[in-house]
Amino acid sequence: MSTILIMWQFTEDIDGKDVSLSTFKDKVLLIINVASRCGLTTSNYNELAELYSKLKDQGFEILAFPCNQFGGQEPGTNQQIKEFACSRFKAEYPIFDKVDVNGESTAPLYKFLKSSKSTGLLGTLLGDNIKWNFEKFLVDKKGYVVQRYEPTTSPSKIENDIKKLLEV
Repeated sequence: MSTILIMWQFTEDIDGKDVSLSTFKDKVLLIINVASRCGLTTSNYNELAELYSKLKDQGFEILAFPCNQFGGQEPGTNQQIKEFACSRFKAEYPIFDKVDVNGESTAPLYKFLKSSKSTGLLGTLLGDNIKWNFEKFLVDKKGYVVQRYEPTTSPSKIENDIKKLLEV
């Protein structure tokens, strides 16, 4: 396991403001690439809002990173993405600037996440690319990536894993 060394890096939020990832030190994080026009959008956004509402006061944060690399399913501007997530799905967790999660322009955070939690032998052979929208990474309070979840894993199925990390 590798520590999330990039915790000292800055990234831009959805409003274009620099945010130090160290802001989230000592918190359990669920980092997820999101899209507004995906078949997984409604269920994921609804469950993320529920999960955040339940656990945010216990030291849990969701970090959402819009990405348009999968079927062009996040084509909007940052303002449109924010409006969609916050008004339609009551997203109260941090949403960041649109990023690439695969390829030459991969955001440094996603380079780190993918290298920290390989998808196994097949992932090693094919590269540890993010497969689709809503792939999730669970990070403990010390900054270790402890689990990587498939895009089809619903956030509610991760709740017990999050609660265990919150207790430590």
